[in-house]
Amino acid sequence: MKLALEEARLAGQENEVPVGAVLVYQDRVLAQNHNRMVQQKSQIAHAELLTLQAALSIHTEKWLLDTTLYVTLEPCVMCGGALVLSRVKRVVIATPDLKAGGCGSVIDVVRSSELNHRLEVKFGLLQEESSALLKNFFQKLRR
Repeated sequence: MKLALEEARLAGQENEVPVGAVLVYQDRVLAQNHNRMVQQKSQIAHAELLTLQAALSIHTEKWLLDTTLYVTLEPCVMCGGALVLSRVKRVVIATPDLKAGGCGSVIDVVRSSELNHRLEVKFGLLQEESSALLKNFFQKLRR
């Protein structure tokens, strides 16, 4: 999660919402990235999706089985769906997103019994640090 926080800090420095993600497989970082929606002028350039794309481009398997995604903010429904479709095993989330969370806070896409894959979900790892990054970023925007 510390690497994900580093990515989130980079995003903030680039005037992006400070969200970072790191995908780990067998104790090895497969990929990491941060939000780039402003840079790429794309509403789908979320940290999670960019990280999944990078991992899939180098991973030898079709699915991302037995991987863990560490992310500083709870993935939205779009990213949660991508986690399900990629067959990620587990998502570790620093802070919940009470407005748009897709992993249990608003909607629980990643554990839906209606879908063909479900993820393990853990909240709270380095939550204070992640939450502070987000609060500081949005306070600066409102000035």
